[in-house]
Amino acid sequence: MEIYRLIKKASEKLKKNKISSYQLDTEILMSKVLNKKREYLISNQKEKLDFSKQKYFKKLIFERSMGKPLSYLTGKKAFWKYEFFVNKQALIPRPDTELIVEKVLNCSKKKTKLNILEIGVGSGCILLSILKERKDFNGVGIDISKGCIDLSKINSRKLGIYNRVKFFKSDVDNFTNGKYDLIVSNPPYIKKLDIKYLEKDIACFEPKIAIDGGLDGISEIRKVINNSSDLIKLNGKLILEIAFNQKIEVLKMLKCKGFYINNVFKDYARNDRCIVSTKI
Repeated sequence: MEIYRLIKKASEKLKKNKISSYQLDTEILMSKVLNKKREYLISNQKEKLDFSKQKYFKKLIFERSMGKPLSYLTGKKAFWKYEFFVNKQALIPRPDTELIVEKVLNCSKKKTKLNILEIGVGSGCILLSILKERKDFNGVGIDISKGCIDLSKINSRKLGIYNRVKFFKSDVDNFTNGKYDLIVSNPPYIKKLDIKYLEKDIACFEPKIAIDGGLDGISEIRKVINNSSDLIKLNGKLILEIAFNQKIEVLKMLKCKGFYINNVFKDYARNDRCIVSTKI
């Protein structure tokens, strides 16, 4: 069957299954099967696919129709200025999380040789984006998931900065290695009972450990703040991502642990999303 016929049938299937970006997703998955850019599809619409490629394409479309995230199917996701390998071991990077990278770069313009710690490194997108932008910074990433540590290592090599970063499989409660100029974290912050109400892509496919913030939604944030108080240098910066309705509680925790609140920044939807604080 020709490319254009396969795309037409597949996009109809995704639309029927309420995938809002059905046409785009279909084209991206076809590009993956062919190992070509999307532009190739336009000028080669009548090219016929062999049986094995058709079978692979239909498999991808079926999985997408069931809600599996496109990034898990393609194995990649754009974040900041770079492309990261992703898989089901780690949370898919979100545009709102780029706020953390932006604020780190803004507050470190005149700084050199900073040591950065990321708590819950996931795919490495935050820490590695920062290190890619700041050539004389060094970083450490910790995560309780070995899969995430392995993925971050792959991405550090892909970006050519593996010699400036170390990764440790560790819970933050058991991590006592060093003192840091700057700590960043996008911890799990969804209430356990609210996870089932999230979009299907997230609730059914992304790792629960990366989104489950406990019954109150702030248990993991509390751990990050409590331990950061010991891991951070005096006047060091702690930059956190939070849920839209957690600002007041998180600000109280930070102040109780000796952090001065520099600012709270909003995401693209104008929700409170990122807190920048300083250890005093």
